Amino acid sequence: QAAVPVGVGAMAALLGLDFETASQVAKQAAGDEVCEAANDNDPAQVVVSGHKAAVERAVELAKEHGAKRAVLLPVSAPFHCSLMSPAAAVMKEALSEATIISPSVPVVSNVKAQAVSDPDEIRELLIQQITGSVRWRESVMWMAQNDVSEIWEIGAGKALSGMVRRIDREVECKNIATPEDIRALSS
Repeated sequence: QAAVPVGVGAMAALLGLDFETASQVAKQAAGDEVCEAANDNDPAQVVVSGHKAAVERAVELAKEHGAKRAVLLPVSAPFHCSLMSPAAAVMKEALSEATIISPSVPVVSNVKAQAVSDPDEIRELLIQQITGSVRWRESVMWMAQNDVSEIWEIGAGKALSGMVRRIDREVECKNIATPEDIRALSS
């Protein structure tokens, strides 16, 4: 949030557009500002991020390109776009001090949309994630193609579970939101 003053940036969800079309809309809306596809959530939901005026233009252009809905999101900063470069520099400094070990289970990077295990690569991808697009749709597709049949969404809400169902109905989603849900896992 310190990277971009409040009110300078924005994010918007474009519903009913695929990633390629939404990316074109963002590029067209940018002009001399930043507007980038920030989240590839599912086959028909993409979030754009950047300067507020450019994102507002993207909302209007998305409707002209056939979006069912295009809405500004209540966010404190324009996450996952190049405006967040100052935050990426801070993250790079912080992670230079951190010890990262190879995970004992596969970790799917939303930057690469595939599993990663090398500590140096994990460190670099965590930095890239700040300014890079979240490739959730492709990450779920990669998991499904690599025999992941169940995904757990941990925390309040079921937004990711809904996205997973729209990406691949064969993958089962479980929402783990309460202490009771956690206890049920161990029984």
